[in-house]
Parts: sequence; structure tokens; C-alpha cells
Amino acid sequence: MVDVITIPATLRTEFGKGYARRVRANDQIPAVIYGHGAEPLHVILPGHDMMLASRNPNAVLEINVDGEGHLAMIKEVQRHAVRPEILHIDLLTVRRGERVEVEVPLSVAGEVAPTAVHNLEENVLLIEADALKVPEHFEIDIEGREPGEHIYAADVTLPSDVTLVSDPELLVVNVSEPVEQDLGEEPETDEESEGEGSEEAAEQSEDNE
Repeated sequence: MVDVITIPATLRTEFGKGYARRVRANDQIPAVIYGHGAEPLHVILPGHDMMLASRNPNAVLEINVDGEGHLAMIKEVQRHAVRPEILHIDLLTVRRGERVEVEVPLSVAGEVAPTAVHNLEENVLLIEADALKVPEHFEIDIEGREPGEHIYAADVTLPSDVTLVSDPELLVVNVSEPVEQDLGEEPETDEESEGEGSEEAAEQSEDNE
């Protein structure tokens, strides 16, 4: 499950594009915390810490503002179109024990049978879980799977306190026979063409004789 990451923050008292640019130039990120009917809380977050935290979209953050902690999850990250820079972050307030819907990454382990190949059709599953107990990923065992042994969302093993939200019949892993590629006939090499030409010339010479 994910860890709670503590992030120091300061209240944002000024607004406007010019102020936001100055904040980002100081390796900080403007953000807003909202949810549960509370007034939105505008804050400024440390850029490096948030860059690392944003790599896990299901991370639970404890935003510490003037000694008061606010539990939140990343709702949306606005990034620069060209530069590797975060422009703004939306954070959704969560409470301990609250269940949330999130997408959890999928991965495979093992090797299919020698006569088969596999393709991961879906990269994530939508599930419902306790906000503080969201699994980091789900691993699917494909060891020894034969062609035709497809794996669906309902086949993925989930912890007892996690509920599947994705369609149970969603195809997750496709196991099939390898597709043979028709490479066609090999083109003649220059040497082969020259050899055939020499043989034809020799045959004509014999006929003329």
C-alpha cells in the first residue's frame, strides 16, 4: 500500500499569472486543496518534493500548512507543454477510512508457454479502496499460460478490502499463438543474376555452334 508523504506548504496570499510565474521560478508550485464541502485552500508547495510525489498518482499526501495537516490525493497535475515543469496541482481532500475510486497499475510476472505470446491489453484497473490502503500495483501471474487462456479483470487477485470497479469481463491479458510473418522469397543477389546470365549465354553459344 502507499505511504503517507508529508509535504510542507505555505498559504498563498497573492494571485495572478505574474505571481504564479515568480512562485515557479523559485522552484515552488501553486496548488489548491478542495473537497468535502470545505472552502478551497490555496497553497504553495515545494517543487522537487511534489515532482517526486506526483510520480505515484495514488499517493496520499499530508499537506502541512502552518502546523495543520490536510490529507489529500493528487486529482490533477497541469504540466508545461514543452518543459518538464509542473504549472499547478489540484489536490482532493480525503479522510482516514474514506473509500476512493482510483486506477491501479497492472504488471505481469512469469513466462507463458513456449507456444504462446502474451499482450497486456490494459495498463490499469479501476478499483475502490481505503484511501490510505491503496495498493501500489497488481501483479498478474502468466506462468505457463497456453494460447486461448485469456485473463479478465475478474481474474485479477485483489486484497479482501479492495472492490473491483472496472467491468469484470474487461480483457486484461491476451494469450495467443505467435503470428508467423511471411517474409516472401529472398531477392536474387547480383552474383546469382550474373551466374544465370552466364549460363544463358553459354547455352546460346552451344546452340549457335
